Amino acid sequence: MAPTKPKKKSTKDKARDRLRAKGASSQASNVNPRELLAQAVAMLEVGNAEGAAKAAGIAYEHIGETGRLAGAALSILGQVHVELGEIDTARNFFACAVKADEDGSLPEDLGGGPEKFLWLAQLSEDGGKDSVAWFERGAAALRTQIQTLTESLDSRPLTRDQQEAIIAEKRKKLADTLCAVAEVYMTDLSWEEDAESRCEALVTEATMLAPEQAETWQTVANVRISQTRTEEAQEALKRSLQLWTDLAPEDPAVPAFPSRVSLVRLLIEVGLEEEAIEVAERLVDEDDLSVEAWYLGGYGKYMLGDKLKQEVQDSQNEKWKSIWRSSRKWLAQCLRIFEAEEYEDERLREHARELLTMIKSELGEPHQEGEDDEIWEDTDDSEGEDAEDEDTEMH
Repeated sequence: MAPTKPKKKSTKDKARDRLRAKGASSQASNVNPRELLAQAVAMLEVGNAEGAAKAAGIAYEHIGETGRLAGAALSILGQVHVELGEIDTARNFFACAVKADEDGSLPEDLGGGPEKFLWLAQLSEDGGKDSVAWFERGAAALRTQIQTLTESLDSRPLTRDQQEAIIAEKRKKLADTLCAVAEVYMTDLSWEEDAESRCEALVTEATMLAPEQAETWQTVANVRISQTRTEEAQEALKRSLQLWTDLAPEDPAVPAFPSRVSLVRLLIEVGLEEEAIEVAERLVDEDDLSVEAWYLGGYGKYMLGDKLKQEVQDSQNEKWKSIWRSSRKWLAQCLRIFEAEEYEDERLREHARELLTMIKSELGEPHQEGEDDEIWEDTDDSEGEDAEDEDTEMH
């Protein structure tokens, strides 16, 4: 059938169309890119990466590549795509953000500052010197911010206390950045002739910038371990622990969960097993599905029991056996969660199995059938509960 000729629009229809076009134009012009970027940040903070991507994308469309807020939009889009697991795309957005603010001197609300450099350091495909170069650009931006804020303490509208708090946060971030560079020199660049001297200078400055930050002292300990200065490493780790172990889990001074997992490893490495076990127990209290926390707790208990076993002269002393029974529980729980969560660290699983085999060669299997299916929740090794271990222990 041939198409019919469209009817002529009435004056009323034309007026309605004009109003709709005007409304659409007004809606487009009413888009506030700054508000959209703020919404994107808020959504990103609560884990809504898809919503954040949409809001930031719309903002960027209205800002354009050279708009005043372009750097902010690009940085936020970079962070969004990190959350989405699209690392190449994220890297490209951060690289574009650098072009908008090459020295990090723009105000942070316009996408200035160190963040894009620090992200590129972490996302670097080459690592090593490339990561260090990006970290150093971030550190330079932080130093400039700190100097500017310090010089304007008495002239800015904020109260002095507020200004000093901002400066303190910048100093902590700078210390974190310096520690990150030290970590690169202990791994990817350990073969460099000046690696040790660079690490020493970096951790010295970091401890001067943020002596109250636990992670800084962990890095110091890591450097001392690489230098085989074990006693100094122990002292650095004890100082790190003193800064947060009496605080509530939600206190901002408590290191992030992954940082404390690394801490347990370091404590075991320098022979501070009791401290390692205490931190591991706290970790499983916060997340009882953490494979690494259960594994490290079991490993720490194994090492502590083995140390006591070597020291014991009286063959009737049961303390090391009690600790190994607890280790057996932790390692079994680790393997159980490993399978349930389809964890991918095969080296961890093999080591946990190896430790269990060694424990069983001394203690045998748990006494009761079906104990492997129980979920063990008690992490207290007090002597008063040792007797209960015989009845509740898991394979």
